Amino acid sequence: MTTITTRTVAYPADDLTMIGHLALPAGTGLRPAVLIGPEGTGLGDVERRRADALAELGYVALAFDLHGGRYLEDPEEMLARCLPLLADPDRMRGIGHAALDVLRAESRADPDRIAAIGYGTGGAIALELGRDGVDLRAIGTVNGLTTGRPGEAARIRCPVWAGVGSEDPIMPPAQRDAFAAEMQAAGVDWRLTVYGGALHAFHHPPVDHPTVPGVGHHPRHARRAWRDVVDLLAECLPVTEDPGA
Repeated sequence: MTTITTRTVAYPADDLTMIGHLALPAGTGLRPAVLIGPEGTGLGDVERRRADALAELGYVALAFDLHGGRYLEDPEEMLARCLPLLADPDRMRGIGHAALDVLRAESRADPDRIAAIGYGTGGAIALELGRDGVDLRAIGTVNGLTTGRPGEAARIRCPVWAGVGSEDPIMPPAQRDAFAAEMQAAGVDWRLTVYGGALHAFHHPPVDHPTVPGVGHHPRHARRAWRDVVDLLAECLPVTEDPGA
């Protein structure tokens, strides 16, 4: 395990002061960088640990915020904020671009080698950055199979990998089919992995607060989905030797 450093970063987005988590790998040279978007509940320890794990692999990683430093444990409050957000691509893009600006401003981050991954709402934001034509090396989304405005998926300039649980009632087969049709019609290099028997947010460890119906942890598939994310980054955004290490 390499030595990493972490710090919180405050930045404006969506009329809020967002509080992100930045993780830096050992060394001094430029490294590829990854945006990490959280589930609709917001940035928590799970996403912070994922950023740290990517830094240990050699990436500059920023886990971005959705709710101005808050973690929304109450499902009704979470839905009241996230449903209008998910219906507004421009707001999602604004949140994504604000985080992307923070990541690009980090001196260790190579601005020409950035990927975006996300879970649920955070995954939808990663996709919207692609639909907005952002120069990304890869997009990965888990249980965030949203579709965009007509024709805009043609702006996606990188491979897209998506994962979803077969029993996810929030991302049912019709939603999967719509996502696949959008990607295929746009000529995107896309992949969809369906994890058999898994519910929504299957990747997330159990929580001690109420959740929306259809959520459930699946430890085996959670490990597989993380490996799939890491494999996507290794393929599309490999970590090169850092001369400052």
